[in-house]
Amino acid sequence: MVRGRGHGVPLPQGYPADEKGGGGTVSIDVLLNSFVVLFVVVDPIGNAPMFAGLTRGASEGERRFLAVKSILLSSAILLVFFLAGNSLLAALGIGVPAFRIAGGILLFLVAIDMVFARHSGLRGTTPGEREEAQEREDISVFPLAFPLIAGPGAITTVLLMASHGGPWPAVLIRLGIIVAVLSLTLTSLLLTARIMEWLGETGTNVVDRLLGLILAAIAVQFVVDGIGGAFGIH
Repeated sequence: MVRGRGHGVPLPQGYPADEKGGGGTVSIDVLLNSFVVLFVVVDPIGNAPMFAGLTRGASEGERRFLAVKSILLSSAILLVFFLAGNSLLAALGIGVPAFRIAGGILLFLVAIDMVFARHSGLRGTTPGEREEAQEREDISVFPLAFPLIAGPGAITTVLLMASHGGPWPAVLIRLGIIVAVLSLTLTSLLLTARIMEWLGETGTNVVDRLLGLILAAIAVQFVVDGIGGAFGIH
């Protein structure tokens, strides 16, 4: 095994060092950053009031079924993009620095939506989509799985996670991060009534704004890293 400076996941002997870990490790900071970004973008707490509105009048059993089904569909969407992410970028001829810049800009727009407590098509549904959703009997695919949970921001995040590469232990950890965030989202959907009772709409928006500030800073860092990588600046 080869280890580098600081804490990290060790790479097999001879494996090229991850650009973030240095010296043959995948940095714990990168893994923690991935968890925070995905958690903020998927926004388990912010999805609770939307889920409550979409399932108004449904029984507890129906809500539970819709929550589980939407999480399974979201998992399938995000895992496909994570596992095929590097191949997709290579097929499109997109370099990692360029994608980090583009991904950072998109996540920054998501952060703006969160800070101003609004729901655009980036992290929620448009008015027309909400009207269509109210007429559907099964909302687990649209709008729950997409775009509320596995929306453009979440897909961009898992593609950025996949672009880091690294040895199979690091890949498994990133897969675990996706599973952990979706598990927290499922828990939030199942506890929607309690969350709304504890926080209310105003409390939910306050939490969203705080998370949005964090996401904005991380998104700017993605852009800075992308520019640095494109021009060879460290």
